[in-house]
Amino acid sequence: MRCLLVSLSWFLLKECGMRIRRRLCFSPLLLLLGVALGLFYQTLNVARNWIRLFHGPWASDGLVLDETLRFVSALETLQAQDRLVSDSSSPRQTALVLTGQHVIIDTEVQLYRRVLQQMGYDVVLSRYAETSSLLRPKQGVTGLSLLLCLSSSETSCLRRVSFSQLQGHQRVNLLPQMLKAFSDAGDGLCHMFTHKAVAGAKLSMRPYSCASSHQKHQVFTRVNGFTKPITSSLAPGAVVNVYVLITSINPLMSFLHDTIVLTAKGKNRGQTNRLKSLKPEDMGYAASYQAMIGHIKRVIGGVLEAVASAYGNNQIIKRCLLCYQLLTFTLLFNGPLTLSIIQVDTDWTFSGLNDDTLDQEITKDLMLEDMLHFLLKPQTPLSSATKAACREDDDCAQALHLSLSQENVQLLLNFYQQMKLPGPFQPVFASPALCSSSVPLHSDLLIKIACYYELQQNHKLRTTEAKCLGNIGHAQDVLNQGNAACANPLLRQIYTDPPLTTTPPFDPQVKEYHVELPFDTVMVMIRPEPISSNCRVHLDELHGPRMAKLPIGLGQSKITILVMDGEESEVVLTIYTLHVFRESHPSLPMFGDHVMCRFTQECGLLVQPDQPCGLEPFNKSLSPPLPCNSGDKPGQWVVPCLSCHDNRTCDWREIVWQPDDCYYPLVDHLKLQNCLADTKLLFIGDSTNRGMMYFLMERVNISLQDWEKAHDTLIYKNVNGGRTLISYSYYPQFWLESNQRPTFIESLDTLLDRSQPLFNSRQTVLVVGGVQWLNTNHLRVIRDALNRKGLNNILVVIKSLGMGFHLLVDGVRSMRLRDIQDLFRDNQKLMSAAKTYGFEVIDTFSITMGRYKEFLQGRCACHFHEVEKHMSSSTTKSNRTRSSRPGRHAIVDHGMGSNALSYKVKGPVNQVYSEIMLSRLCPAKLN
Repeated sequence: MRCLLVSLSWFLLKECGMRIRRRLCFSPLLLLLGVALGLFYQTLNVARNWIRLFHGPWASDGLVLDETLRFVSALETLQAQDRLVSDSSSPRQTALVLTGQHVIIDTEVQLYRRVLQQMGYDVVLSRYAETSSLLRPKQGVTGLSLLLCLSSSETSCLRRVSFSQLQGHQRVNLLPQMLKAFSDAGDGLCHMFTHKAVAGAKLSMRPYSCASSHQKHQVFTRVNGFTKPITSSLAPGAVVNVYVLITSINPLMSFLHDTIVLTAKGKNRGQTNRLKSLKPEDMGYAASYQAMIGHIKRVIGGVLEAVASAYGNNQIIKRCLLCYQLLTFTLLFNGPLTLSIIQVDTDWTFSGLNDDTLDQEITKDLMLEDMLHFLLKPQTPLSSATKAACREDDDCAQALHLSLSQENVQLLLNFYQQMKLPGPFQPVFASPALCSSSVPLHSDLLIKIACYYELQQNHKLRTTEAKCLGNIGHAQDVLNQGNAACANPLLRQIYTDPPLTTTPPFDPQVKEYHVELPFDTVMVMIRPEPISSNCRVHLDELHGPRMAKLPIGLGQSKITILVMDGEESEVVLTIYTLHVFRESHPSLPMFGDHVMCRFTQECGLLVQPDQPCGLEPFNKSLSPPLPCNSGDKPGQWVVPCLSCHDNRTCDWREIVWQPDDCYYPLVDHLKLQNCLADTKLLFIGDSTNRGMMYFLMERVNISLQDWEKAHDTLIYKNVNGGRTLISYSYYPQFWLESNQRPTFIESLDTLLDRSQPLFNSRQTVLVVGGVQWLNTNHLRVIRDALNRKGLNNILVVIKSLGMGFHLLVDGVRSMRLRDIQDLFRDNQKLMSAAKTYGFEVIDTFSITMGRYKEFLQGRCACHFHEVEKHMSSSTTKSNRTRSSRPGRHAIVDHGMGSNALSYKVKGPVNQVYSEIMLSRLCPAKLN
């Protein structure tokens, strides 16, 4: 090494002397080379010692070792001098992203914009090349540093962009040669196999691997002269999707990402995995891990080299120095040493993952971010002085001891800097012995650089392992690195399905967003991803899920995202809030002639398969109807429309529930107060029953002063000016352990006892009901309890079952369509049994099933009411008694003065069946 340094120094001084005599000036490159070589002498000594630690061809070949060290040293020197003399005032770069069929809210589009802006780019979005003002036919891509053509815009880019006019600093995410090679020549035949340079080549790749666009993401085989798709479950072995980045075709530069999608033998869907975690036995591969990875690289590298040899020297397409291409190779392991490529896609595709759209989206976004940082990390461009020196005097070639063009020097520098970056990419070569001394240095410089840094990294790993074995404390520190604190408690992105348009657009620094959703969007899957993997994310509460399918009720709702620290910590570091507004049913006001239309069920949820669905013409009876004599009369929803064939022409604000051949009279406020005077109303049931109770209280008192989401026992003594008592008991208390949960009879007895004294007449009313828990056994329990307490003559109102739990919400039981159809039949039996006991029935199932999308708050999608706050000037005082569990002391809550907070019960569906209940409590004869 000393001899090398002396000889190189003498060579540099000699060259400087000749240049001084010739031009009377010093070349900055040569002066800096001399200084930098001295500075890197110690580094090279260390690298030399590292490499000699390993047994291999390099360790026994001093000539190749010295040549490689000298070459790497020259690259280091060239990089160092360019940092010192490069232009400091470089203009801000501009990136044009052609989105094609992607919408602006797609996370891929947002990812490109966010990352590029962070890296100092001005980002411009456009749909296609023809619609962008930055791409002029005569001007080409002048003024752009980066052009990204997303899927569905590639054809537009190839048609508009002249690659022969690209400048050395411009980058495009397309390599036309690769697109040509892996295009479909017909029936899935890859175009590369029609090229004479590839014909007859022995490649581990099926010729029919490039399916047309409508056949993408399937595995194809050739059977009896025909191309047929096969599924992974029929494949003889494991299927692996690997993801490749091509940064140059001549010379060939390609990298393999560490993320893979593995579909095990006999499975239809794959799982994400890491290349470094791949186990040979999972693929039925009878070889070591290194042999398997080497085999994968040789197979892919061999195909890429065939493409490069066939298309790389195309004189029509000038080389784009910084262009790149993404490829997905689908590999089939069908034997101990048999590996073949069965499909190639000219993008990173993840359809083989699973049915979860977010998994595919998140995996691709994370990999694209890796790719952007890998390609666009601030690299050392050749300075103007170095370019001039290379151009005029071939100093670059002398410095590297090779005959290289300026473009090749820049490519080598880029590759050299990328190899130094820690990350998920590793180079792909087809050579069987990557670090063999038999490989000529001048033809395989890239391999030499790759091997040099691979050996360095291996040595570092071995050194760390040795230290860990000799130092238990240090080993514990290394293990604890994975549990580091959440140093950056921000979100990378909020992934949703369907995609949500947030206002403002998502930015990790912004914590509050507003979202508007159309009526038909009833559920959203949401998965926030933190920037740091050491941060935990929970939805809505400290121990909430990381990802969830959430129901979105009509009107306003809120989704809270908590970013927390560590595995055990309950410290919330950052809170993001999504304020979601879901629109009501779109309504067209009636300005002219319209027709009346009826419906009982939507076609999207056929609860009664043998009955019609959707809108039908409604012919109103000419004879005057009579008041209904029961609360379960069959009926339908009636709405005015311009046409019964199009529900978008209806005025949904005017929809009404119309029973067959009768009507439910509306009880006015004064008659309602008189009817319920000296009456005690007892409610037992879940929140849907509680909604009816609060609606009644608001109708009687005009406004509602007391409200809460009670899950225990409540007593209201100041309803109707103190003339009406209302009590409530929540059942079932499903959140308690089964051995601690009060039974129905226990809850009913407690309610009856706490409401004493009770009269054995219609002055006592018991309202029982819920969404789906009530059955005929409960009816028998009610009858026996009332007989036992001498209350067999009171009025019992049964609120029937209702729609709910029809969405696949995480953490909540969900019902299939068949279950809902069975529930409808159970509801008919329940109402029939209730009538045999002499109970009044309110049929809420028929009313809710046709408007199941109009639920309000609640994860069960069964709440058709909500209570909102507003200020009231009422001076009504309250006297509410509450006990959370039987046997506990009562809590008395007195009063509200003027300007007190009051409430209003909202929900048109709840209003309909609540008004039916009022009409049955106060029958028409009392009017």
